[in-house]
Amino acid sequence: MTRRMRRWRPLLILIALASVALSLVNASWLAPRPEGHLTLVADRGVGQQFDRADPGGCTAARIRAGGDNVYIENTARSLYEALKLGAQAVQVQVQRSRDGQMVLFADPTLDCRTNGHGAIRDHDLAELKALDIGYGYTSDGGRSFPLRGRGVGAMPTVDEVLRYIPTAGIVFALQGSEPADADALIAAFGRAGVNIDDKYGFVASGGAAARIKQLAPGAWVYDGAASKACLADYVRIGWTSIVPASCRGITVIVPLDERWKIWGWPYRFFDRMAKAHSKLLIYGHEHKGALTGLDQPEQYDKVPADFHGHLFVEDIYDMGPALRR
Repeated sequence: MTRRMRRWRPLLILIALASVALSLVNASWLAPRPEGHLTLVADRGVGQQFDRADPGGCTAARIRAGGDNVYIENTARSLYEALKLGAQAVQVQVQRSRDGQMVLFADPTLDCRTNGHGAIRDHDLAELKALDIGYGYTSDGGRSFPLRGRGVGAMPTVDEVLRYIPTAGIVFALQGSEPADADALIAAFGRAGVNIDDKYGFVASGGAAARIKQLAPGAWVYDGAASKACLADYVRIGWTSIVPASCRGITVIVPLDERWKIWGWPYRFFDRMAKAHSKLLIYGHEHKGALTGLDQPEQYDKVPADFHGHLFVEDIYDMGPALRR
């Protein structure tokens, strides 16, 4: 051994020992397996899938051709079918009408999918109920409209959905952030005679989130901004086994395509989040700030076998049988 190698030997040993210690601290195989059960969440129930490589625009104008899927997202029928296909819960997008009713509809305006025009909140419920919400779906550039006529009167209220699937878990994603949106949503629970328990979750931000927490103390309310802050902090210091304060008592959303950068993935990370009293949600991927549930069967192989949180699926119609455990 040369004199130079002898001089560097203590440092090399120290580096090696530190690497071993770091590996053991974050070793997933040494962590306990999580308790609980998997909750499969169908986003928007059963809906039409579209070409995601085409950026922006009206997604109803580029649905996939062929197949026997005739369901329209965020309708009572599509939610019930999603549960039949193996989902334990559904996520729905909700908005407030001009007369204070909460309806299921994702788009900011009616023009893409329906035969109506303008924003949801510029119309009364009676006007929204008269629309055909399957009017704009096409896979061939507008030469044919396979769902036209199937969605007349099919835009449901939150009251109706709570009564229609009373035992299912529902995550309500508020499209508005005003306190009045929260007031209208909580009022819908009251009209339906349904208590807010742990079956229900609320994706909300701003004044709407604060108002739900005020009206329904203990309700599961979360927003993506808090999750992003947690993951950024965890990537920075998680190697030390320290769970950042930003990750405590919140809902942590993990896109599968970003799992590689999470210290201790999967089971050490799961254990740390459980001890921090945080819920875990897994999506397929995130693109330009938009989260998408699993939409390819091969993604399921990347989900840890003992994951016992909420797993979001975009295409439950084709993937439901493969995703059952």
